[in-house]
Amino acid sequence: MKRLLTLLLLTSLTSLPCAAQSAAAWVVADNASGAVLGSQAGDAKRQVASLTKIATATVVFDWSDLSKTDLTERAQIPPEAVVQGAVNPLGLQPGDEMSLRDLLYAALLQSDNVAAYTLAHHVGARLLPTVPRKLQKLGPVGVFVAQLNALARQLGMNHTLFLNPHGLDGADFGMPYSTATDIARLARHSMNRPAFRFIVSQPARKVMIQRAGQEFGFELQNTNKLLGKSDIDGVKTGRTTRAGDCLVISAARPPESRQVGDQVFITPRRLTVVVLGATDRFQAADGLLTHGWQLFDQWVAAGRPVDPKKTL
Repeated sequence: MKRLLTLLLLTSLTSLPCAAQSAAAWVVADNASGAVLGSQAGDAKRQVASLTKIATATVVFDWSDLSKTDLTERAQIPPEAVVQGAVNPLGLQPGDEMSLRDLLYAALLQSDNVAAYTLAHHVGARLLPTVPRKLQKLGPVGVFVAQLNALARQLGMNHTLFLNPHGLDGADFGMPYSTATDIARLARHSMNRPAFRFIVSQPARKVMIQRAGQEFGFELQNTNKLLGKSDIDGVKTGRTTRAGDCLVISAARPPESRQVGDQVFITPRRLTVVVLGATDRFQAADGLLTHGWQLFDQWVAAGRPVDPKKTL
């Protein structure tokens, strides 16, 4: 088995797309088994920018399920959300109201930082009375960020530290970090939730904003330019000066079907690709996906060997 894994690794290195070599770190993994089929600097700690919002959305979904809160519930944009800086494509203002569902669309599709902060503030405020008093001192968003890090520990993201719900980094926001492997773990987990998978698969979405008693719509556009190409159905873009160009994509092929006697076994075929610090995230991820399916076919032909040290 070790020889087979070595041969797969050598094949990976010799046929790596040139575009992928421009990325500081990347991972290609089989979503069903968690097997890492190829990687470069997969465990190197880096800033991951708005890929953080994958975790933010996942915590919101978890809270909604556990608290039986409908995502049609409205949240008000808090004043401190708007001074967070950076991306606010919806032009949200303090006092505006949106449904939690529309805020999720804004955060995931168009990477709106104000939407991500508002989700954290709203959910954190609901969680505040349920946590120990020493944690209550962190405030709503601090309590929410604690949940982000709890999720990271739960998923085995042992080289990840979240400091805010949107992924901004720098003097005003601290220096959060993660790795390509940890983000692949997160994306694999999140894409197994149908509601999350549906949102990130949408090329566009009209959301509603209520302001001073008036309601108006805003047409969101998904920032993932690879969506719909080569069976790609998610997941998220990210960019800051320190992080560089970041991208997670997920793509599925029709499930593999095989019959053994009277039984039929169905095996899903889905790949997760994570690219961090790329000069061109879309070109790098596109090339790695093609390369990843080649690795996948070789891996299947070899009997799907799984190295516990290279599994999400």
